[in-house]
Amino acid sequence: MALIPNAASVTIGQNVEVVEQKDQTSRTYKIDFSAKRVGGYVDEIDAMKQAIMKILQSERFLYLIYSWNYGIEMRAIVGKSYQVIASEFKRILREALLEDRRITDVYDVSYKQIDKRTLSVEFTASTVFGEVSIETEVSANV
Repeated sequence: MALIPNAASVTIGQNVEVVEQKDQTSRTYKIDFSAKRVGGYVDEIDAMKQAIMKILQSERFLYLIYSWNYGIEMRAIVGKSYQVIASEFKRILREALLEDRRITDVYDVSYKQIDKRTLSVEFTASTVFGEVSIETEVSANV
């Protein structure tokens, strides 16, 4: 008797349909960041913009509600010299955003240091729903 059954003899059940990531729904609640309210729903590109903003506003490893793969590691560069920020920020940004499987690439990254805790950031993210241009401020939650 073999430990691994013959693939031809294994029956799992009914036919299984594989749905690609881009075909799965991205519908989620809508966050109004300026009014600090949640109401309504967004989908596809607007949902991706919102997901990116949430990632950029969540410090990695700080909130127990999120997995350790969620958020950005801004505390690693807070208070460091501009040279350290210049060498590390693009990597930190890409690592944070590429954890979301719907984001396939991050490019055209430019930033300006506002103070020791805050950067003004512009970039484009390629997602399964299309291109998303983001312009925002990112700061460390210390």
